[in-house]
Amino acid sequence: MSTFDLIVIGAGIVGAACAERATAEGLRVAIVEPGTIGGGSTAAAMGHLVAMDDDPAEFALSRYSLALWEDFATLPEAEFSRCGTLWIASSDEEFARIPAKLERLSKAGVQAELIDAARLYALEPHLAPGLHGGLLVPREAVVFPPAVARHLVDKAVSRGAIVHAQHAIDVQRGGVRLHDGGTLHGPVLVATGCALPRLLPALPIKPRKGHLVITDRYAPMVRHQLLELGYADSAHRADASSVAFNVQPRPTGQILIGSSREYDALDADVSMAMVRRMLERSFRFLPGLRELAALRIWTGFRPVSTDGLPYIGRVPDMDDTWVAAGHEGLGVTTSLGSAHLVIDQFLGRPTGIDAAPFDPARCLA
Repeated sequence: MSTFDLIVIGAGIVGAACAERATAEGLRVAIVEPGTIGGGSTAAAMGHLVAMDDDPAEFALSRYSLALWEDFATLPEAEFSRCGTLWIASSDEEFARIPAKLERLSKAGVQAELIDAARLYALEPHLAPGLHGGLLVPREAVVFPPAVARHLVDKAVSRGAIVHAQHAIDVQRGGVRLHDGGTLHGPVLVATGCALPRLLPALPIKPRKGHLVITDRYAPMVRHQLLELGYADSAHRADASSVAFNVQPRPTGQILIGSSREYDALDADVSMAMVRRMLERSFRFLPGLRELAALRIWTGFRPVSTDGLPYIGRVPDMDDTWVAAGHEGLGVTTSLGSAHLVIDQFLGRPTGIDAAPFDPARCLA
């Protein structure tokens, strides 16, 4: 069979979610992925499920998607851990920003609680002294993204999807040309992350490199995902490089340490200078990390669109071509919501949230 209702290119967590959603709607789906399912950016992700509230459209997509993630809370391979998120204020100025953040979350129905310094240390006694308090979002979670992507693809295949383990050479009128010379016929959905411009050059993507460190297994040192309140500022800065404190307790007993961002580093090599900078930032908040052994250090690339919001929808001036890519550091959180958003548009029906902010046409005007 070479004709499909939808051809999904890319099987990272976004593409996998799109394929699963399409098959759940009864569509005949082909998945084109030459590498490992859930590889690329998905394999390098921290796996946080967090409502980022600094941009209204991003916030809406995060909340929409987080509700869909509840279906994975009991899936063993997802390693779903409802550890909650604890945003930490390191100064009076940062602490003063919390009420506005709390109001935004609460108005949107996100459970959250302002934490004074005494409560902060009761919750996380290993934090460095001198911190001013924080904001607790207790129902947020972390997952293991590659396993979720594999699960989503397996569900799609169980409904009849066919995986083509090769490269897509180009998107043509009415289909996709493959590396082996064959052609798949049907509408196309491109979900290739950083590789998007190779197939859709009109949609710019800028890769943003990141490093992660994971420790050996120890007695619990942290109970929540911990982020500094300046994390969002770091994530949205246009600087060539930045670091921010972000650690996660994993269900395995390990601690995952992030995060770094680099725009000008195009190779996947580990930069020990950047790792040291990232770790020193972490030690300022959690000095006990210095005593732990690291098992692995790795890198990955976040796909960043022109304005930081993902491209989700029909590609202008291309027949039956759709896109879901450019999620930067929120691809895991927003993958399920993005899949619902683009498949609802594909089927010509109302979307669960306003899709206009993610319209690919915005960067082509």
